[in-house]
Amino acid sequence: MKRSFYSPGPGGTDTTRPPGPSARAPSSRWIEGNSFRLLENGEEFFPRVFECIANAKREVVLETFILFEDKVGLQLQQALLAAARNGAQVDVTVDGWGSPDLSDRFISTLVAAGVRLHVFDPGPRPFGLRPKLLRRMHRKIVVVDGEIAFVGGINYSADHLADYGPEAKQDYSVEIHGPLVAEIHRFTHAALAQGLRHERRRQWWRRRKHVRHAPEALPHAGTARAMLVTRDNVNHKDDIERQYRIAIRSARQRVVIANAYFFPGYRLVRELRRAARRGVDVRLILQGQPDMAIVKTAASTLYHHLLKAGVRVFEYCERPLHGKVALADDEWSTVGSSNLDPLSLALNLEANVIIRDREFNQHLHGRLEHLMRHSCREIDRESLGEVRGLELVRSYIAFHVMRKFPSWAQWLPRHAPRLKSALDSPLEPVPAKDHP
Repeated sequence: MKRSFYSPGPGGTDTTRPPGPSARAPSSRWIEGNSFRLLENGEEFFPRVFECIANAKREVVLETFILFEDKVGLQLQQALLAAARNGAQVDVTVDGWGSPDLSDRFISTLVAAGVRLHVFDPGPRPFGLRPKLLRRMHRKIVVVDGEIAFVGGINYSADHLADYGPEAKQDYSVEIHGPLVAEIHRFTHAALAQGLRHERRRQWWRRRKHVRHAPEALPHAGTARAMLVTRDNVNHKDDIERQYRIAIRSARQRVVIANAYFFPGYRLVRELRRAARRGVDVRLILQGQPDMAIVKTAASTLYHHLLKAGVRVFEYCERPLHGKVALADDEWSTVGSSNLDPLSLALNLEANVIIRDREFNQHLHGRLEHLMRHSCREIDRESLGEVRGLELVRSYIAFHVMRKFPSWAQWLPRHAPRLKSALDSPLEPVPAKDHP
């Protein structure tokens, strides 16, 4: 992206307010009375989310890692413009690394309509370097009118549609109704407030005020208990991983994890192995046709450790897998943006929803079972052969890197999230691919 732009929304007001306790991530509390709809791939996700955005009357808050100026990005632009014409306050946050190439025309069209586009910036660049590059805003969240929310792993790019070809991604999101939406709404506003703190200090003379369309208590929309779980680099460093470990440790029947970039921490792998050894049917769906070769290489170093304990590994071979979903037994499920790799578990800003609902769990299990039966090949120990020579060394190194990385990550550069919203604040274009 060449620039980051800011435009006041309807009424010329700012959506931010001084950070306080609300600027922290959610407390991971269970909330009753929600309903969830699984949206698989761009074919289901894009029409629904664009419809909701275009019909917004009061507010749209959107966060995404990638926004490309292709046919999907242009459709999103039209939906955002429609919301702005309706009088809705529209805030869009993109990651400066993941969305580097939006044209001035694309952005200025949004700005002229009153859309406020914020860029998550990795921070200062001494000597032209980007030492905080790895700490990216990787969440994919939309909240419309404080009443409907979407959380998942799907970016706004044409490679999430089947007609993109062999590189089209397999991915998931959920549409949410019920009281959990208010929690997600509060979180998105707190993230805006925290990210724009430095802008308020630098441009204090403009004295913009905060207008927040806080929803009233939302009525129950279903029977699902759920929570929003996020990851940041201050207060919630391992919340998502911890929820995975709790679910795996508690499982008595089955665990199914479909994850694009799989190289988790030692503790999570240990829980998977222990679950399989106590008789739980543990299955992993990983990339067989990866968008980057290193993804499969990293995951395969763990295959012997997992298969030896009884974990079953399936490689999805139809197209690149980009999903971040999982289920345990017949009630627990999760959908979100977090991979099970060092970037997501120790560096990126992420968001998942954890769902306790039998109907949703059953539906997700059916979709993953279909994937395993029709689009995957199962890896067995015989096909891997004996681990020896360089393979043994590689596996040994990978295993111990996995054990140590969480503590090493604390020494990597980190910063308070910052959003760039000034017209005169250029960003250097950077080639980007969606990893994760």
